[in-house]
Amino acid sequence: MTHAFAGALTPRTGRAYDAVGVTERNGPRVMDLLPRAGCVLADAGRWWWIVPPQSDVGVNWPPLTHYAVGGRMAGPSEGRTGLAGEEPRLVHWPRDNEPYTHPLLLHIAVCAAAGISPAWPREDRRPPS
Repeated sequence: MTHAFAGALTPRTGRAYDAVGVTERNGPRVMDLLPRAGCVLADAGRWWWIVPPQSDVGVNWPPLTHYAVGGRMAGPSEGRTGLAGEEPRLVHWPRDNEPYTHPLLLHIAVCAAAGISPAWPREDRRPPS
């Protein structure tokens, strides 16, 4: 997914990010469960939440999600939304301009939308300190 969303955003902040994707059908339900959402993009039938790099460390994302590593954050596009199938479109840009969605709150919202309990790694699978 590296740079997959470059066309949807204009270069401004240069911040690195990862992204968590769910099916477009589940996107609105997850969004409704979040107290605050960062940048959300839609592409190829998925909604993608922008999260800080390494938000997969210590979190077992459910199988219904796609976790993508290694993008570059940019600011919101001025008036660009893209057409279906052409480029990612901006679904949501936060008023506070903080692009990241809190990964643990997103994990809980995704699990709740899917009707499953959040799963946390066992002690023996946690990364070394």
